Amino acid sequence: MEEHFFQCPYCWEEISMLVDMSQSSQSYIEDCEVCCNPIQINICVADQLISTFEAISIEQ
Repeated sequence: MEEHFFQCPYCWEEISMLVDMSQSSQSYIEDCEVCCNPIQINICVADQLISTFEAISIEQ
């Protein structure tokens, strides 16, 4: 697990999450810990490094 920091696409606050580095591709929805809006998270890991990280707003 590795901590990764990113900006919420709604409130623009910096938040962090733990990324499972043993999975090469991950996609899920997580609520912002500040504003509680849902964020689509897409992660790709290659050679134990995060190669792609997307935090996309889900229009409600």
